[in-house]
Amino acid sequence: MAHIVVIGAGLGGLPAAYELRHILPPQHRVTLISNQPKFTFVPSLPWVGLGLRSLDRIQLDLAKIVPQHGIEFIHDAVMAIDPKARQLSLSGQTIDYDYVVIATGPELALDAVPGLGPEGGYTQSVCNPHHALLAGDAWEKFLREPGPIVVGASPAASCFGPAYEFAFLAHHVLRQKGLRDRVPMTFVTAEPYAGHLGIGGMAKSRWLIRKFLADREIELMENAAISHFEPETVHLVDGRTLPFKYAMVLPPFRGPRFLREAVGLTDPKGFVPVLPTYRHPTFESVYAVGVVTQLKPVEPTPIPIGVPKVGQMTEEMVISVAHNIALELGVISGRPFKPTLQAICFADFGDTGALFLADPLLPDAEGKRHRALTMKGPWVSWMKTGFEKYFMDKMRVGWTMPWFERWALNAIGLPLVESIPMDASLNVSHPIP
Repeated sequence: MAHIVVIGAGLGGLPAAYELRHILPPQHRVTLISNQPKFTFVPSLPWVGLGLRSLDRIQLDLAKIVPQHGIEFIHDAVMAIDPKARQLSLSGQTIDYDYVVIATGPELALDAVPGLGPEGGYTQSVCNPHHALLAGDAWEKFLREPGPIVVGASPAASCFGPAYEFAFLAHHVLRQKGLRDRVPMTFVTAEPYAGHLGIGGMAKSRWLIRKFLADREIELMENAAISHFEPETVHLVDGRTLPFKYAMVLPPFRGPRFLREAVGLTDPKGFVPVLPTYRHPTFESVYAVGVVTQLKPVEPTPIPIGVPKVGQMTEEMVISVAHNIALELGVISGRPFKPTLQAICFADFGDTGALFLADPLLPDAEGKRHRALTMKGPWVSWMKTGFEKYFMDKMRVGWTMPWFERWALNAIGLPLVESIPMDASLNVSHPIP
């Protein structure tokens, strides 16, 4: 009997536990460990930050839903991992494992920019539930005393979509409330150009984002490095300053401290290097999925930025990892899987929305993809709302990727995984220094 432990119960961790439980026979134990009591559908947090969605609507109580699917749940924080001994130290106990799936999500590197963040700083964030609630409280106060708004992403940030979404949603809300003419808006991004998105741009993303910004009279400052924040002032490295009454700026990410402190497990920023199978290149019992995995930048940029790991990519990683662990345990036969790293993103902009499709997310050496598509229209907003409900329902009933969803994606040429030779060892990440 093997014991498989999943660390983290977010968009990667909870589906990983479900997929492992689905594919493995009952004699194998699956344990889910989370320092959070609830699952949160993170893509909806920009709505929470603007008062457009209650947090309760996008959360599930893990202690209620996880055990009913044959998975052990531990609500505790992992303090240390010993990948050689295959052991986890929690705040209240020690856990031995045969395999561990690291799905922690990121730690917010708020200290990378002085004054960044809602606690100890002067800006808001929508990267976790607590910050989204704080952003919503600050937004309600701002609506009573409006002024300049700054939205954007700091140097080394990797997930730019929520920043654009927040800016356009804020514009929409302000128009509805008759306040837009009293609120100068500026979008500040470390991307070399708006619509780069950390992936070298795609299809008409640069043109589309610029048009959205211009049509809404949102000033754009691209390839801009934020130096620090003071109360109601943004300072850029080149000496420029911007006033604000409300600022939502996305921080850079890094891996959690307990990962960074494990010798040889991560890169200096705490991201876990992986093979195509998403197994660690050194520690054979360690797998990783989601934001905590290490992917090299698509291209050098004047201001260093990261690569986004979007939800669909994470689901692809989850399916691959569960399959590969089952393969190693002899539960199934065949070849290992690797994720295709194809991505579909829905962004709600209020009165309209944008869909981005990248096949795959990372272009080849010549900067090309098999497919890249950008579309816009109100239907995208409706689709995002529908997908939120669908995903929450999946998490309630214990599904990761049901057959009909896989069939639909295959039908439009977006398979989630592909098989690879048994001896595949090409590392898709940076080597550990």
